[in-house]
Amino acid sequence: MPCVRCEIDAPLNAKGWCKACESAYDTWVRRYATDIIWPAVIGMVLVTGIGMGIPLLGISYLIALSGIFAGAGAIAGLYQLNARRRRKQFLIAGPLPRAYLPTRT
Repeated sequence: MPCVRCEIDAPLNAKGWCKACESAYDTWVRRYATDIIWPAVIGMVLVTGIGMGIPLLGISYLIALSGIFAGAGAIAGLYQLNARRRRKQFLIAGPLPRAYLPTRT
């Protein structure tokens, strides 16, 4: 079965990409390392909002512990959505440009 991105017959990973394309994606996606900030912020807002807000309303602190699971679920879900979006963006971007090597003069 050919690679989804470069259409070369090679051993594929679970995403359907060859090792070379996966390596190129890893290099490319490092430019977007700040993508983790918003999922983390949203998750922490949920943790603090639910975890601190529910006991202030007089509800049991055991129910407030659900805020931890809500925040962790939000972080994991948003991270997966963002990773899927970046993979699609990488497929659309096409092949990576060749490295520029300056010549000696």
